[in-house]
Amino acid sequence: MTSTRRALPALLVASTAGLALTGCAAPAPEAEATGLSIVASTNVYGDIAAAIAGDAATVTSIIDSPTIDPHSYEASAQDQLLISTADLVIENGGGYDPFVDVLVEGSGTEAVVLSAVVVGGLLEEGEDAHAHSEDEAHSEEEAHSEEEAHSEDDGHGHLEGTNEHVWYDIHLMGDVAAAIAAELSALDADNAATFEQNLAAFEEDLEELEALLEETAAALGGGVVATTEPVPAYLLAELGLDDETPAEFTEAIEEGSDVPPLALQQVLDLIGSGEVRLLAYNEQTASPETERVRAAAEEAGIPVVSFVETLPEGEDYLSWMRANIEAVEAALTA
Repeated sequence: MTSTRRALPALLVASTAGLALTGCAAPAPEAEATGLSIVASTNVYGDIAAAIAGDAATVTSIIDSPTIDPHSYEASAQDQLLISTADLVIENGGGYDPFVDVLVEGSGTEAVVLSAVVVGGLLEEGEDAHAHSEDEAHSEEEAHSEEEAHSEDDGHGHLEGTNEHVWYDIHLMGDVAAAIAAELSALDADNAATFEQNLAAFEEDLEELEALLEETAAALGGGVVATTEPVPAYLLAELGLDDETPAEFTEAIEEGSDVPPLALQQVLDLIGSGEVRLLAYNEQTASPETERVRAAAEEAGIPVVSFVETLPEGEDYLSWMRANIEAVEAALTA
């Protein structure tokens, strides 16, 4: 099985009462829409779902713009309404998009919930990713108010010790696509053949990307890179590049917490070591510290390649990943 439902503490579920006052509302599906209803946490998974579902489903992505920081997203009442009427909900999981879990519990939806980190084997089915984060421990303290619990739940409490940004793992996204096709076929057996055909076409394109990864890795010849956050880590590793950025720095940036001065200095020392071939920069979590690192890289003549966490306008998942690969190659072969 690839689907999962998370059992959240009552305090987290209760926080949905304030959803109407927060968030950037996702567009509601057309009233005349027919077929299955799919809701994805971000447009990355929404795009993959649309490629598999075709015209047999309406797909809505809660976060659908690169200007929205998924780390700090606060869900809305409209998001909860979308979840409540969905047939299939797709999340990244691993603490990356915990607002989905809150919406699922608060809405009482009967939707199948598919988690990419469960598909990828980073979590077991039914395992609660929140149990791995500090945010969960804090939210369970009775001394915390409902408002505080809500704000903590919307934080980016990632799966400790694991990089949950699995959409940058092209191979794993093939597994996610297959899981989506299986779930849709179970929900709508009449269109199962269509889902399988769409999956086959997606997998064929994915194989071309995998071949491009191998060719590019061979051409680049490895080397050291630095990152402001581990978002593109899976892709960089597939390209044969070693990220030597201190974890204390990237974790602080990822969590939106204060960067330890020593960690910042270690990154600057790494940038100045002459070993770094490229700085991977997450545009959606910029801060004074990341800007300082970027300036140091530019001063040292190190190319900076920007990465984001959601689909850029006009791109689909496949074209976006191809563009990322080509951007790295261009930066290192210029």
